[in-house]
Amino acid sequence: MNHRFSLLLCDGSPGGQGTGINVQDSDKSHEITSSIPRNGAIVYNQIQSTKNIQKITSSMKLVSAAKLKGDEGRRATAIAFNAWAEALNGPPKFLEDATFEELPQKCLIVPVSSDKGLCGGVNSFITRSVKSCIKALADQGKEADVAVIGDKGRGQLRRVHGDSIKLSMTELHAPGNYTLAGAIASELIANGAGEYDAVVIMYNAFKNAATYNQMYKVIKPFSGEGDDEPLLAYEFEPDTKSEVLTDLQEYLLTSEIYHSLMDGAAAEQSSRMTAMGNASKNAGEMIEKLTLQYNRARQARITTELIEIISGASALED
Repeated sequence: MNHRFSLLLCDGSPGGQGTGINVQDSDKSHEITSSIPRNGAIVYNQIQSTKNIQKITSSMKLVSAAKLKGDEGRRATAIAFNAWAEALNGPPKFLEDATFEELPQKCLIVPVSSDKGLCGGVNSFITRSVKSCIKALADQGKEADVAVIGDKGRGQLRRVHGDSIKLSMTELHAPGNYTLAGAIASELIANGAGEYDAVVIMYNAFKNAATYNQMYKVIKPFSGEGDDEPLLAYEFEPDTKSEVLTDLQEYLLTSEIYHSLMDGAAAEQSSRMTAMGNASKNAGEMIEKLTLQYNRARQARITTELIEIISGASALED
């Protein structure tokens, strides 16, 4: 459907009374003709495009703020649910300034990233930590493979460590649930996670709407004999302790992945909300600069036309 209408521009800013400009709208595309010079029309189109981008980023900020409330509730539930795993496996550690000297000889690194972008440095921080971990382990004479969660993490890691990626899981339902965490744990085990000395989960830990930290968990298998036998302080029923430990290992891995997914989802939404807020602010500043540039060019054109008119009138008088 085609529309044709007129737009009036004032001396101060687009949209007021002044020089008439014909604008043709065909399928929401604008073509400015005649009255404005070519460079002025380009600046005007830039202003309109930036305004449209600002509307999109502002909307995304509001959507992320609404989603963050739900993610915070799910995260609180996951923390309470995962309390037993933290007591059994130990608390997570900060990735910042980590040396990874405590990691065993052969590790499977599981970075938790997202499938979507426009969320600040959420994914970059995790992939950067994975690269640092692989380098540190290599310097220590240790081995490391990667099973990445999320398309953004896979895209960033395969450029440098494509050979180390043994498994990638993308297009996951966000923010996830315990069923999804169980499916991820089963996939890891089916692809040989039990053959590694430890599974290292790296994820973003939500702190508040403006802050999140990068953490990692080390999940070691329940194996050993004598003094190294796991869970000596517990009694097991039935008597086949090895079968119970196998099931418990998978349950522990599922619980830790579930907590990491919920924590990462909240951090992602908080980062996206901040990023879209900054983008909207930058768009507003750009609109002000472009409007000033547009008005200066328009005033210069008007001044030139007035000088030409006055010069012509003076010539006729002479």
